[in-house]
Amino acid sequence: MRSPARVGVFGLLGSGNLGNDGSLEAVLGYLRAEHPGAVVDALCGGPEVVAARYRIPATRLHWNRGEYRTASRAGAVAAKGLGKVVDVFRTAAWVRRHDVVIVPGMGVLEATLPLRPWGFPYSLFLLCSSGRLFGTRVALVGVGAGPIGNRPTRALVRWSARLAAYRSYRDTQSRDAMREMGVDTARDEVYPDLAFALPTPAPSAAPGPPGPVCVGVMAFHGGNDDRARAEEIHRRYLDGTTRFVRALVQDGRPVRLLTGDACDVAVVDAILDAVDSPLVTAAEAASLADLMDEMAAADTVVATRYHNLVCALKVGTPTLALSYAAKSDALMARMGLGAYCHPAREVDADRLIEQFRALEKRAAELRQTLAERNRLAARQLQDQFAALTAALFPAHDHTHVRTRQETP
Repeated sequence: MRSPARVGVFGLLGSGNLGNDGSLEAVLGYLRAEHPGAVVDALCGGPEVVAARYRIPATRLHWNRGEYRTASRAGAVAAKGLGKVVDVFRTAAWVRRHDVVIVPGMGVLEATLPLRPWGFPYSLFLLCSSGRLFGTRVALVGVGAGPIGNRPTRALVRWSARLAAYRSYRDTQSRDAMREMGVDTARDEVYPDLAFALPTPAPSAAPGPPGPVCVGVMAFHGGNDDRARAEEIHRRYLDGTTRFVRALVQDGRPVRLLTGDACDVAVVDAILDAVDSPLVTAAEAASLADLMDEMAAADTVVATRYHNLVCALKVGTPTLALSYAAKSDALMARMGLGAYCHPAREVDADRLIEQFRALEKRAAELRQTLAERNRLAARQLQDQFAALTAALFPAHDHTHVRTRQETP
């Protein structure tokens, strides 16, 4: 009798980013439905959260608990250096215990936000090289990628991708970026973001006018190449977003502020202080399901974080993106709302209000478009999970998946 597959999940999971955790939840749903006998555990950023929320054993990604804190004192610097060495052996030992390791979604092959090569890119390289060394199949599933200017980061990302046994991407730009880095992507496929596989909340009763507007904010400071201008970019983003919220309030619109990461709370607090009105409230979302519940009850969504956009589009609410990267533009175009993007680096409140009003005029039409695109996304993700089973799991599982999909 064949022993159960030993499956690991890997990434910055349980660390406060709702999008990352939503991708994990989608993959766990797939594993529990299609491979219920698999023994699953995690190597992740927030093991206590992952173990409690998803009921799987979890191990801390880094030996050094201060990995993501700035090190200024000699002792902290030494601890970081030692941690990099210790993590080689910790990662290898963890990988060796598994048949398969899945990196669920996330922008693990991009640097659209500030990123150091010795941070997550180094951890991903350790994972993929350990997988190749021990014969463990490492799968980068529905991941995001993008051009990377920093040479050490680019080299680590390129070699991680080359060493993985399976790769798929959440948009064509990601696949193109890896091809331009020298990765052979001839057999790599593109599918919708994994979060589109999550359950969709039941639609809420239509509110009377004026309806609520969800505004998803972000602690946005630009990308990896914007470090010198980070504070200027953040001030401009915060000022433009605040002016937009104030304009909505002046029109009598209730505004619901949403986040996607723990670090976004400071932006919410700043807007609440600047726009002192009972019409502006803040949601406390602990998951993508919570975000979807909020957005399903809204007339319209204006959001910055990528997975805020995913949630809004998935529930079929007309959405305007404060876009900070090509992945947001690609997502909006894929869902039929490519005309409703506004640059997060240069938020022009007056122009944003014009786009918002234009969006609301087409609300009924756009809801129908989103319903059609969501049906297509669901079918494509069925194909993604069937391909994943074929690539990673024993042959007897392949027959199970094909038979389920071929049944009328």
